[in-house]
Amino acid sequence: MAEGDTIIEGPLYAARKKVYPQAVQGLFRRVKWAILVVTLGIYYLVPFLRWDRGPNLPNQAVLVDLPHRRFYFFFVELWPQEVYYFTGLLIIAAMTLFLMNAVAGRLWCGYMCPQTVWTDLFYAVERWVEGDRRERMKKDKGGWSADIVAQKLLKHSIWLMIAWWTGGAWVLYFSDAPTLVRDLATLQAPWVAYVWIGILTFTTYALAGFMREQVCIYMCPWPRIQAALTDEWALNVTYRSDRGEPRMSVKKAEHARERGEKAGDCVDCRQCIAVCPTGVDIRDGIQLGCIQCGLCIDACDTVMKEIGRPTGLIGYDTDINIACRASGKPTVRKVVRPRTILYAAVIGTVGAIMLYALLTRPTMDLSVLHERNPLFTRLSDGSVRNDYTVRLLNKRPIDRSFELGISGLPGAVLRAVGAEETAGGGVVLTVGPDQTSAVRVLVSTPKSAIPHESTDLVFTLRDTATGESSVVKDHFIPH
Repeated sequence: MAEGDTIIEGPLYAARKKVYPQAVQGLFRRVKWAILVVTLGIYYLVPFLRWDRGPNLPNQAVLVDLPHRRFYFFFVELWPQEVYYFTGLLIIAAMTLFLMNAVAGRLWCGYMCPQTVWTDLFYAVERWVEGDRRERMKKDKGGWSADIVAQKLLKHSIWLMIAWWTGGAWVLYFSDAPTLVRDLATLQAPWVAYVWIGILTFTTYALAGFMREQVCIYMCPWPRIQAALTDEWALNVTYRSDRGEPRMSVKKAEHARERGEKAGDCVDCRQCIAVCPTGVDIRDGIQLGCIQCGLCIDACDTVMKEIGRPTGLIGYDTDINIACRASGKPTVRKVVRPRTILYAAVIGTVGAIMLYALLTRPTMDLSVLHERNPLFTRLSDGSVRNDYTVRLLNKRPIDRSFELGISGLPGAVLRAVGAEETAGGGVVLTVGPDQTSAVRVLVSTPKSAIPHESTDLVFTLRDTATGESSVVKDHFIPH
C-alpha cells in the first residue's frame, strides 16, 4: 500500500435486513397461487403415477432407475447411451429461459423458480400462524411470551413437515414410490434414502425459511446473467415515473393541480415495498433484487382504485415506452423480434430433432471392440484370427434372437463362444429382455485368403423375428 492511501474500514457486505412481505390480492397473486399449486402438485404426486410398460419393466410413470441405469418417462425409456437426449433438454431449457427473459424479464424467477415457489408456501404458513406484516413485526420487537413461543413452534413444525416431504418426494423418483414409502415408514429403506431426505429437508428448510431473498440476491447467478441478456424491448416490472412523479399525498396533489402545478399519481404509500418478497423499492428502477413477481403491481393497483386514479402506475413496461409517453408519442411493444425469433427457432429445431430421433430410434444396438492384446493370432495351419468383443443391446421387454454375420472379407469364418452357427456362416445370439450381452467373437481367414493389409470388416446384427438390423464397421488386421 502506498504512503498516503486512505484505509476505509467497514464490513465487506451489507448486513441482512429482515423482510416482512405483506399479503396482497390481485391478478398476479392469483397467477402465482395457481402456479404454486400446479408445480408442487406435479412434484409431490408424479412419483405415484403408474404406467404399464409390460412384463419385466417397472410401472412407475417417471423413474430414475440407477441400479439398472435407465430413465423412464411415461412411454419413453432412455439408456446411458442416449445421454444426448438430456443434452437436448438442457439446450431447450436454456433457450426457454433466454426467451422468457427476452419477452418479460425474470418470469422464471418471479413465478416458477423452486426457491420462489417454496418461499411463497413458507410465507403463507408464516402469515397463517403469526399474522400479516404488522403483527409479525410487532411480535419480533415485543420479546418472547408463551403465545409467541407456541406460534414459533407451530410455524417451524409445519415448515419442517413441508421440507421433509420435499426431500421425501425427491427420493421417490429413484425407486418405486409406494414400496419406498412403506420401507421408509417401517425403517427398512436403504440408508442412502434417509441421508438424502435429511439433506434435502435441511436445505429446503434453510433456503425457504431463513435465507429467502438472500438466495435471489447473492447466491443465484441468473439475475446477473439475465441482466446481460436483456434488451430495451423486454417487458419488466416498471414504475412509470412519467406519470408518478412528483410524489405527494392526495390532498397535496389536488392543491397542486388547482394551482396548475404538476402532481404525480404516486402518493408514496410504500405499499409496493411492503408486499415485495425481497424488500425492493421498484420506484428506484430495475434492480438486482427485483424478481419481477408483479406483487407490487397488485398492491399499487389496489391503492389507485381506492383513491379513484387509473391503475397501471406500476406494470410490465419498457424504458422505451416511458420515454415515448413523456414525449407524447404512442407506445410500442415488440414481442416478436430477431432475438425472440432466434430463441424460438432453436427451441423448435432442437425439439423437432429430439422428437424425430425418439420416434425413429432403434430397439437394438451393436458395438464391436477389437481385442488389442494380441491384435491378431497366427494359427498352426497358417490362418490368421482376430478376436472381438461384441456387445448386443436389447431395448425391448422380451427375449430376442439375433443373427450376427460378417462381410467385407472373402473366405472369413465367424465363430462365437457358446453360440449356434447358421447355414449362412453367421451365429445366433439370444439377449434377455431390456438387457445387454457381451460375446467373444472369433474371425479367422485361411492362409490362402489372408489380405495384405488391414481390411474393413462389417458386422451385421439382425433380429430373426422382425428383421430389424444394425451395422458396425471394424478392421481385420492380418499382421
